Amino acid sequence: MKIAIAVYDNFTALDAIGPYEVLGRLPDAEVVFVGCEKRVFRTDMGSLALVAGASFADVRSADVLVVPGGPGTRAMTTDRPLLDWVRTIHPTTQWTTSVCTGSLVLAAAGVLKGVDAVTHWGAMPELAALGANPVEERVVVRGKIVTAAGVSAGIDMALTLAARIAGEEVAKAIQLGIEYDPQPPFDSGSARKASPATMQLIVEQLARQMEAANAGTSAA
Repeated sequence: MKIAIAVYDNFTALDAIGPYEVLGRLPDAEVVFVGCEKRVFRTDMGSLALVAGASFADVRSADVLVVPGGPGTRAMTTDRPLLDWVRTIHPTTQWTTSVCTGSLVLAAAGVLKGVDAVTHWGAMPELAALGANPVEERVVVRGKIVTAAGVSAGIDMALTLAARIAGEEVAKAIQLGIEYDPQPPFDSGSARKASPATMQLIVEQLARQMEAANAGTSAA
């Protein structure tokens, strides 16, 4: 079970690490982080980095593809090397998946044309503009394509996938092993529940993160 997780500059850490913690515990799982080249890729927070142990040229097939999201995905929707790699890998997979705005990359690669999919709540119009059919669900399974909503939904996506691959009992055991038992202190985890003040605060914060990511891309 070869699991390829794409990485690029300004991805969101939990988008990749959440699925990694779950899928990496599947029987006979082999996880590889794949980038345009073998090097360090920094997350959107800047202080955390992840090493891609393989390049796109090294990995030409996988059982599971995971594309994480983050502010960097906007640049990646026109990144020829990543999009070509997704187009190469997708026909070989048993499952092609994304977390958060990673679905924008899948859509830009043509994988989600006319397909029900989800992304971060703030990027639903962008997903539609790229040819997908946005639906407001936490995890969307359509054939072999599985998309997850924002950031933390990647854990739910990976557990859903683990059950499809290895059975529900194995998935439950993985959930127990990582003690994934969400009991958030606030009921503000979706755009439907958040107050106007909370929405304004996070929209401003996300805008600053996007500006910083764009500035970093321009500088590079």
